[in-house]
Amino acid sequence: MRLEARAFSPASVGNVGVGFDILGHVIEGPGDTVTVRRIDEPTVRIAAIRGATVDLPLDAPSNTAGAALIAMREALALPFGFEMEIDKGIPLGSGMGGSAASCVAALVAANAVLDAPLSREALYPFSLVGEAVASGGKHGDNLGPMLLGGLVLATAEHLVSVPVPEGWHSLLVHPEAILETRRARAALQGAYALKDFVHQSANLALVLAGCHAGDAALVRAGLKDVLVEPRRSPLIVGFDAAKAAMLEGGAMGASISGAGPSIFGWFEERASAEAAASAVQAAFAAAGFESQAWVSRIGAPGAQLL
Repeated sequence: MRLEARAFSPASVGNVGVGFDILGHVIEGPGDTVTVRRIDEPTVRIAAIRGATVDLPLDAPSNTAGAALIAMREALALPFGFEMEIDKGIPLGSGMGGSAASCVAALVAANAVLDAPLSREALYPFSLVGEAVASGGKHGDNLGPMLLGGLVLATAEHLVSVPVPEGWHSLLVHPEAILETRRARAALQGAYALKDFVHQSANLALVLAGCHAGDAALVRAGLKDVLVEPRRSPLIVGFDAAKAAMLEGGAMGASISGAGPSIFGWFEERASAEAAASAVQAAFAAAGFESQAWVSRIGAPGAQLL
């Protein structure tokens, strides 16, 4: 019987522009690591959180990872509990799925110490409970790709892996700024025109069809967010210039990663993504922000046991 396990969950791009709250993909490089120990006491506790630039709650019900493991314990009626240590590797308030990564890494590690481990899909409902602690809503656009890897369509009850050509890559650039998810979601309040919903639905359909067919022209036609980006982009200083640099560098499309302030672009080949990185970072530098950049396969692996 395994009594301890460590798991790593990568960062992610939530929404992918046209798939608000339901579409996301992982990013190779940054991520969170969680160590989980099986304990006799029927409870969940957090022993330590390292690497965070702000204080995160050690109280398990108030922490995304803690809430997820509590949901697992209760659903499975486990006679034992969990103690965990969290090592943060994703900047908070970055739009890179930091809260979701801790949640998923904790579940994958805890799953490894169960007598009968569950499938990744079976962990999804518990991860939704954890994500709601951070964002106030049960949305899986970050959780799904972290659990399964690659590009994933994540609805309330289903996770659907979406195939993408092996050569397609994403460029993610994170300016050294914080945009809290709840503030970014507040910017979306208000009425929307029906024609914009139709336009966004068409764009999402084009992107999904382009991924399945490996047709970059369809993705270029569809990877344009007409609903969320217009309301959130004013919160991100330097966004317009950074997005323009992505597109001028050959991106099939570019938009806000998650709630922001990070920005992502999709490219048909790795070399193009790497070449565009310096121009995007220069755009943020002109706005007064240092930044980090990562180039990753869109079809990269999800969370892994270490």
